[in-house]
Amino acid sequence: MTDRWQDVMQNNYGTPGIALVKGEGVYVWDEEGKRYLDFLGGIATNVLGHAHPVVVKAVSQQIAKLGHTSNLYAHNQGIELARKLQVMTGDPKAKVFFCNSGAEANEAAIKISRLTGRTQIIAAEGGFHGRTMGALSITGQEPKRLPFKPLLSDVKFVTFGSIDALRKAISKKTAMVILEAIQGENGVVVPPNGYLRQVQALCDEHGALLAIDAVQTGIGRTGEWFGFEHAGIHPNIVTLAKGLGGGLPLGAMITLGSNTPNFKPGEHGSTFGGNPVSCAASNAVLDYIQKKNLLDKAHDAGEFLKGELAQIPGVQGVRGRGLLLGIELKGEFASAVQAKALSKGLLVNAPNKSIIRIAPPLTVKKRDLKEFVQLFAEALSEVHRG
Repeated sequence: MTDRWQDVMQNNYGTPGIALVKGEGVYVWDEEGKRYLDFLGGIATNVLGHAHPVVVKAVSQQIAKLGHTSNLYAHNQGIELARKLQVMTGDPKAKVFFCNSGAEANEAAIKISRLTGRTQIIAAEGGFHGRTMGALSITGQEPKRLPFKPLLSDVKFVTFGSIDALRKAISKKTAMVILEAIQGENGVVVPPNGYLRQVQALCDEHGALLAIDAVQTGIGRTGEWFGFEHAGIHPNIVTLAKGLGGGLPLGAMITLGSNTPNFKPGEHGSTFGGNPVSCAASNAVLDYIQKKNLLDKAHDAGEFLKGELAQIPGVQGVRGRGLLLGIELKGEFASAVQAKALSKGLLVNAPNKSIIRIAPPLTVKKRDLKEFVQLFAEALSEVHRG
């Protein structure tokens, strides 16, 4: 299958090394029948793993009844899901806009920030918020931005984790500060304790909106629903995607607080955003996470992995929360480790030269965790032996 890729596909991803044809739980199979332990989860997307029965049932039942309505009409799956998200935020006045992806959710956040009457946005160096032109404008990774300049002009970037840098940058002209609760694409970078609280205080002082991009940390991955709860903050905007649809395309932008602007009729829209099928999948995912207490299990699984991985020779440390972890290597050979792991039947990701990122499903079992540790240790050892 991969030999036909270059004939028909744009080369923005390069040519994939394998083609997957089947998934079940924490495993996937390629076209040659080889099985892989999937500890990347569609990059933090398949929160219940592959082909989970509750998702399959919800999607099958919904598509057989009503697959698409456009945004001209209401449907119960969307209203029910928006209510769940409202309750999860703890704000009875929270309002939800549904879209299809994290980039679209962040585009909606940018437009909300413009409704303040201000235009300046502050984002973080190393942050990632998407690849559409607006979302790319607030993404603090220059190689991704450079080919597509000029982007939105009134954007400032500050050092992630430095409150002094933000204090110098923010002013009464600032419409929004947008940050990830944990920088995922930058290598699972966790901000210092107290940082996000200080950010919120500065935003409040200057009348700026605080937006938290929870696309990668959201839907229980860190052991909390959104990932910012650990900091004890109350943002004005939360953006979601990835795990929200349990594998189906679904994003959301949520506004919170009485002082946060909301869209008026005609100011924004999405043809497929919040469609009945994706919303049905999401309702099933959220119900299952709550029913099976997967938030606590994600936390416990993360702590187990941190303890086990720290003992492996060649591991410098492990950072992150719950089941979004970055394994720091003692050297810049993450790509080699990723490739070796693939050859051994293990899917992981190298977001930079010295970090291996993992984001397995919240349904991962202890035996899966142990299998991962063993395979990862073998891959790292073999790379070291060279």
